[in-house]
Amino acid sequence: MPPVPLNNVDHHDLTVLVAHGQAHGDAVNQALLFPNEFEAAQRDYPILFRRDDRGGIYAVALLGLDPDDNLFLGSDGGWHASYVPAVRQRGPFLRDRESGAVTLDLDDPRVSRGGDGNPLYLPQGGTAPYLAHVETVLDVIHEGQQINAPLFAAWQAADLLRPTTIELDLGDGQSCAITDILVVADDALDALTAEQVATLHASGALRAAFMASASLDNIPRLIDRRHQRHGN
Repeated sequence: MPPVPLNNVDHHDLTVLVAHGQAHGDAVNQALLFPNEFEAAQRDYPILFRRDDRGGIYAVALLGLDPDDNLFLGSDGGWHASYVPAVRQRGPFLRDRESGAVTLDLDDPRVSRGGDGNPLYLPQGGTAPYLAHVETVLDVIHEGQQINAPLFAAWQAADLLRPTTIELDLGDGQSCAITDILVVADDALDALTAEQVATLHASGALRAAFMASASLDNIPRLIDRRHQRHGN
């Protein structure tokens, strides 16, 4: 069944459980990220950049160093970080592109009627806090989709993005390479002219670039998490 638009009559008793895990598609080592999330995301994740099949640029939060290994997932169904990327926060919800209505996948196992999850509507019919939060998350995604291309175009014009491979020593003779990525280059930030700084600052692109650059300091913390997870 396709996602259905929500209303407080047909769905007055629906609840949604907030849970993360492999069954919900969270066992991935990276998650799509939007520029309006960089400030929150850079506290926990390295922010890397990739090109899609059409040459467009998109950002990802690096969640793990092995395939399908999200180091922030706990066995308790929790996501142990100060910020969860919006595409993983939204759960079984989407926003209809034409109408803008919030829709829900009723077949998702986190959805039930009168269950232990979070109610979507108040007894009087108003929007419950959880659904209001979901609407905010969906707004973050929508806004992020609008600012993606202009921000990355501004970065490219200033030559801030550089292709690279990150080679990591994981200990115990293990290593890994993160390939086919772009990062915000520190030397390019240092080389910006006063005019470029002013232009990037006016659009918010400069702050986003510094956030992305600073986020790479989280890579050693990811290695530490991997050691804790795998006991090495």
